[in-house]
Amino acid sequence: MNLIEHAEREMRIAGLYDADSDYAGMIPEAVMKMIRPFAEEGHSGMSASLTLEIFNRLARYKTLTAPTCDPSEWMEVSDMCSVEQRPVFQSKRDPSLFSNDGGKTYYSVDDKERTIKNSSPTKP
Repeated sequence: MNLIEHAEREMRIAGLYDADSDYAGMIPEAVMKMIRPFAEEGHSGMSASLTLEIFNRLARYKTLTAPTCDPSEWMEVSDMCSVEQRPVFQSKRDPSLFSNDGGKTYYSVDDKERTIKNSSPTKP
């Protein structure tokens, strides 16, 4: 069984083609629009894993490298955050990252603890 057959079978078993499924059964065709060209690439197990990991990160607006403190990577959004009494910056590279010091340190709204992390130095 090839990848295309596998994907279609699994989505049918999961009921994703059913008219009462999410988005009225339109999700499988959207998935197949990505599966077909991926299957044609003929990846090995290792290259497939690497390709999928990179695609997954990029499709979710995640970065491939750590954010830097380069001011061009951050935009001030203080006027949108009425609760904050200090400047608030949002990463242009990953919209889930926020900073109160222009990008020198940041936290992710996806992190429940909102751990403060240090940005990488700007690249030369």
